Amino acid sequence: MSVVASSQMVLNRVAHPLQRHIRDIKKRLLFVGGTIMVWFVVAFSYAEWLIDWFKRPFEDDLIFYAPAEALFASIKISFMAAVIASVPVILYQFWKFIAPALLQKEQRWAIPLFLLGLGFFVMGLVFCNLIILPLVINFFVTFGMDRSLTPELAVGTYVDFNVKFLLAFGFAFEIPLVLSLLARIGVVQHSVLSQYRKHAAMVALIVSAIITPDATLFTMLLMAVPLIVLYEIGIHGAKIFARKPIMPEDNRAAVL
Repeated sequence: MSVVASSQMVLNRVAHPLQRHIRDIKKRLLFVGGTIMVWFVVAFSYAEWLIDWFKRPFEDDLIFYAPAEALFASIKISFMAAVIASVPVILYQFWKFIAPALLQKEQRWAIPLFLLGLGFFVMGLVFCNLIILPLVINFFVTFGMDRSLTPELAVGTYVDFNVKFLLAFGFAFEIPLVLSLLARIGVVQHSVLSQYRKHAAMVALIVSAIITPDATLFTMLLMAVPLIVLYEIGIHGAKIFARKPIMPEDNRAAVL
């Protein structure tokens, strides 16, 4: 057998599993996307109620300046509701993707991890909705009123502000669980995560600057600091749940 033929066989062995993983990812992403679209249609029917619920921290009526601004606000808030409703499906598809890399006894964690992931997401939403959003909105509204300015918030800007914060915090609270699972299947190590701690903090600041509509230092820190804390929790989770290396038979016999 020629060297070229041998090299081709090696490449084929490497390429086939990679192609299967890519096809699997595409299939699961399409399923998640279809689920989100179905929930979006349902949520759009209740967009008026969702907007009314969103404006609780702000007592005055929301206004719109452009003819289509109210429509786009309804689309954004419906999309957020669709993503939240699809979280169980997203978590299930993520679990089905990593399950083949786990041991048989580790696959029994499916239901506890599913409930844990769902609980973390809900915790992120509650934390953002009850603490972060009222604090941010009241800060900016009060800041303007103290300077004899009358607050009139556009519905598009207001909804965009809330949607980005809620989704960001909901998924950010999944960071410790995701890092722990990746460490368990051997994708990452807690030592590597610790080495890139400063890089993670920089990424948190960049993501905060992109997500927050006004990108002021106050709102950036309100989002970046929880992201950094969650990353630190993820490092400890990766250290605790990392899979222990299997000792060779000779070393094991020597230890005994």
